[in-house]
Amino acid sequence: PPPPPPPRRRLSLFLCPPPFQPLPRPIEAPTREMGAAPEAGGDGGPAARRTLVFTYGTLKRGFSNHPLVQEMIRSGDASYVGVYRTAERLPLVCGPYRVPFLLNLPGEGQRVWGELYAVSAAGISRMDDLEGTSRGHYERLPVLVCAGGADQGEEPAQAYFAHRSYAGELWKRSGETGFCVYSEKEARGYVRRKDRPPGTTFLDQIRVFVSAAPHSPA
Repeated sequence: PPPPPPPRRRLSLFLCPPPFQPLPRPIEAPTREMGAAPEAGGDGGPAARRTLVFTYGTLKRGFSNHPLVQEMIRSGDASYVGVYRTAERLPLVCGPYRVPFLLNLPGEGQRVWGELYAVSAAGISRMDDLEGTSRGHYERLPVLVCAGGADQGEEPAQAYFAHRSYAGELWKRSGETGFCVYSEKEARGYVRRKDRPPGTTFLDQIRVFVSAAPHSPA
């Protein structure tokens, strides 16, 4: 008789392992209020609260915009919490110049790995400016995340999503295929803002990108 077929692998366990080892979490624990955590030594009042921000792209350690986070850590406006993953599947794609975008399309894509930071109000203002929230580039929205590879213990945080005005088109342009972590591989070819062609806005670049032929998955 023919040999029995090999056992079926549970691919869901192997598709996207943790991209790096987590650092120790700080002593203060995030609260269950949406995206808020108390400052170390604070009394929990509005002035002493921080926002938990899930970073998935160039703000992570080792990527081009992480120096901003380092400045905020030195000034006391941010602290590292740990390696986290989104509690539900969300599309993570690259747009023009290999810029990463998390899309607010729950149930599509994969669970996304990133880093969680507790950020002060002043730090949030700097991040909002970088991400162009007042210019329709990104929008800061709630997201549930889990520590490390855990599937329980969801923490409410916030993340910078692609603006809803173009998110759907960007998903189609990406062939409705995303990835679970923005790694060096996905970042290959990334162009810093200062090195991009002058005379075009961020939204102009998005419009040109989404109007091109959709990406065909390999």
